[in-house]
Amino acid sequence: MTPDRALPGPDHRPSPFVEGLPIGQPLPVPKDGLPSWSIFPYEGALEVRPLEAPELPEPPRQGEAGEQDCDQCARPDSDFLWTDRHWRLDAPREPAALPAMVLLQPRAHHDLSDLPVERAAELGVLLQRVERAVLSLGGIARVHVNRWGDGGAHLHLWLLARPEGMMQLRGACLPLWDDLLPKLPAEEWTRIRGRVAVAMAADGGVAHA
Repeated sequence: MTPDRALPGPDHRPSPFVEGLPIGQPLPVPKDGLPSWSIFPYEGALEVRPLEAPELPEPPRQGEAGEQDCDQCARPDSDFLWTDRHWRLDAPREPAALPAMVLLQPRAHHDLSDLPVERAAELGVLLQRVERAVLSLGGIARVHVNRWGDGGAHLHLWLLARPEGMMQLRGACLPLWDDLLPKLPAEEWTRIRGRVAVAMAADGGVAHA
């Protein structure tokens, strides 16, 4: 364990699962695993990074202390593509390489585990609306929904558009391809943001882009 790693305290012992992991040991590249699939964007010799020792307690995520500490809560509606009473839809300001990339989050400060039942019931409907708005751009085969939540405590779901016909971009590697493909021109990205906002507002809420 490197000196700058947080050591588990008496009340923060690793779980039995983590205790059973091969921390620091060399790991093989699986013969039939993801690197061998046609959707994996890299080729050539690969090396698996050794697992690092766990950090316990984990460092707090942005906004972990509550809405008073949350960057997302502090943003005005004008920063977003679309908003309504309970939800806000965003997209990166800088162009992506994919034909669309948007971010759905509740207005109030919640993570998935404490999302009020009313908002949780709305979430499925909102995801359908966002997918339809993204598909309305044309030339999009699928909209991938991703939720990680390791960086921020304010619930946020990424929706990533896979361009039609690009079968190599299918599946879990789509975010990796966004790192590798050329970014869209800024004017085109601005137009995409606006079209998604208008499509969302057609069913209610306010378009800001």
